[in-house]
Amino acid sequence: MLADHGVEFIVVGGQAEALMGSARVTYDVDLCYRRTSENLERLATALATLNLTLRGAPAELKFRLDAQALALAQNYTFEVDGEYPLDLLGYLEPIGTYDDLAPQAETVSIGGHPTRVIGLDDLIRIKRYIGRPKDRESLLHLEAIKRLREQEGLR
Repeated sequence: MLADHGVEFIVVGGQAEALMGSARVTYDVDLCYRRTSENLERLATALATLNLTLRGAPAELKFRLDAQALALAQNYTFEVDGEYPLDLLGYLEPIGTYDDLAPQAETVSIGGHPTRVIGLDDLIRIKRYIGRPKDRESLLHLEAIKRLREQEGLR
């Protein structure tokens, strides 16, 4: 849906792990998006087609989702249809922005669309930095994937 609107984004987090071959199962979607004014316009247009609410916010909180609102902060946590988590991240510690992630990002096909996915080394670096128990578990899988890729001569 974002690709249909020309949104520039990179899949990060658990979905990226799964796309790399990890056994991790996750239902949330974490995306790092490019913060240019043009991309914010495209992102706002795409998000308007979804039934979004701000995760953790009171139901009565009014929220206008447009490019101007998206430009006010970097990271947003939404729910789609009241149950599917969607995190839009303009900045990821300790690496930075979309433009910092893009050089190492990989491209995979999802639903017939070429889709950018965070590079394995960048994902490992982020998981190490965050250090939660689930991230430490993910590191075991990601480092094994890295060793396999190196053995097979892949990036």
